[in-house]
Amino acid sequence: MCLLKLNDDDDGALRLTEDLHDNIPAYAILSHTWGDDKDEVTLDHLDGKMKAGYTKMKFCGERAEKDNLKHFEAINSMFRWYCDAANCYVYLSDVSVSKGDEDHIRAA
Repeated sequence: MCLLKLNDDDDGALRLTEDLHDNIPAYAILSHTWGDDKDEVTLDHLDGKMKAGYTKMKFCGERAEKDNLKHFEAINSMFRWYCDAANCYVYLSDVSVSKGDEDHIRAA
């Protein structure tokens, strides 16, 4: 399994880990809806900052960082990956949250 993480540099770019087989770290997973293919960022092209899909991946990385998780995953995954995730975030493109309200969101 490969995971994503935010680059340790100040730019916060997304980066892919090597294929992890053992000692898989705690990670968050993102449940989201897919947009048009042209708007989605692929694992081969993580530098797609201008694509609409980059926003949800960045959201997941930043939320994971707030929850002290260094790794996250943002692609459609097998059930086991969801079960083994430390946290699962949902990105709903048609729902907005006001600044400052992020800390009041609770798990269902």
